[in-house]
Amino acid sequence: MRYGLVGLALAGLLCGYPALCRAASPQEQLRSSVDKVIETLKDKSLSGKPRRERLTSIIRPRFDFRVMSQWVLGVQWRRATEPQKQRFTDLFSDLLEATYIGKIENYTDERVDYGEERIEGDRALVETNVVTKSAEIPINYKLLREGEEWRIYDVVIENVSLVRNYRSTYDEIVRKEGIDGLLKRMEDKLAELRNAEGSAKGNQP
Repeated sequence: MRYGLVGLALAGLLCGYPALCRAASPQEQLRSSVDKVIETLKDKSLSGKPRRERLTSIIRPRFDFRVMSQWVLGVQWRRATEPQKQRFTDLFSDLLEATYIGKIENYTDERVDYGEERIEGDRALVETNVVTKSAEIPINYKLLREGEEWRIYDVVIENVSLVRNYRSTYDEIVRKEGIDGLLKRMEDKLAELRNAEGSAKGNQP
């Protein structure tokens, strides 16, 4: 998952004349938000916490973490209580942010090329390629329509699904330790990531 450095968000379409506007396509919404992420990363006046906060404000609302969480837990989702489902969703979204936003900040002028867009009812797939100096990395987005917005519920990087990757890991933990055991592990991992982030900031000149 080391290439999850751009394109991790969607953005709403602003229109002054709603009656004359059509809803933006999944690819158009994805492109708009990628542009906002890259613009933020290129802004030399932003760094540290302010830049992370802006990235979070672009990225976080545009993922459907509830749907992602349901897919990640699979059959275990139906067995979980509502408080467990909500706690898992909160922890999962925090973990993804803590894990990947630092990688997004390592952006160094990679280019995003857009490929095919496929829409089937309220679901869509948008294909992209991140072009680096040495390689092209396929990153495809699965999206779900909610009103006029398309929200990401899975990211497939080099044919590896983020949702399936987490599901295979978490399912084994739940079978051995139960949902509460998984939640405890997630809490510990999140604390570890945040402590590491704090230490890295403290070591900066």
